[in-house]
Amino acid sequence: MAMAAATAAASGLFLRTSLSQSSFITRPHALFVKASSMEGSEIKEEANQRVSERKKIFVAGATGSTGKRIVEQLLAKGFAVKAGVRDLEKAKSTLPGNNPDLQFVKADVTEGSDKLAEAISDDSDAVICATGFRPSWDLFTPWKVDNYGTVNLVEACRKQNVNRFILISSILVNGAAMGQLLNPAYIFLNVFGLTLVAKLQAEQHICKSGINYTIVRPGGLKNDPPKGNIVMEPEDTLYEGSISRDQVAEVAVEALLHPEASYKVVEIVARTEAPKRSFEELFGSIKQK
Repeated sequence: MAMAAATAAASGLFLRTSLSQSSFITRPHALFVKASSMEGSEIKEEANQRVSERKKIFVAGATGSTGKRIVEQLLAKGFAVKAGVRDLEKAKSTLPGNNPDLQFVKADVTEGSDKLAEAISDDSDAVICATGFRPSWDLFTPWKVDNYGTVNLVEACRKQNVNRFILISSILVNGAAMGQLLNPAYIFLNVFGLTLVAKLQAEQHICKSGINYTIVRPGGLKNDPPKGNIVMEPEDTLYEGSISRDQVAEVAVEALLHPEASYKVVEIVARTEAPKRSFEELFGSIKQK
């Protein structure tokens, strides 16, 4: 049964200006509550303050199946978003248009850290990496995207003094150390150019970079609406299970809002029998690496 579940999960799996950690704790939309109790010029003044204090988040892989959900949830939370994309025209047809808080910039993680630093610029407060290679006959692609591409993003953040980095990775990246060498999902994902090994080495670079990071390792990714509640475990714990991309996006966005998420690697799946827990509790239950 576990082997079958792991196989099913595998198909889904394919598919810091330096700011203090506390700068992301106050939810952007909280200012709306204060503004609603004011009148006239006070409301206008508060609205201007809200706009000036809005955090801008750079999202790499913004048109991907998980990336576009991250963009949508960031905008819903009151963040401004800079969507880093390879194809600007595709991005404009994929992501919500006519939103003054959404900016498109051309960015390819495989083209080096200098170009990425220009795209991120000095107005981004954090970076979320939701990139992922597309299966092809080029077995070096996972390394170009999931390893070197992520490293390029980290180095671009260091050049721009961006001190908050969220990475969407995968469970089983350290499957060999977990004794999961024969897990069908581990085998399947590594067939295409050792994808999980590439991701693991990128994670290790992030952890050594000095940047305030949260590495999110989801189980098998589903496009369906969420079923069940989020289960969050420490690194190298989960070896099977799945989760809606909507919930993965939610975890990535909430990681910006809670100090409990800092300097941590978390693994997530969804289970119908799991109790609903707050994100403070979920992130707080995981020890720092």
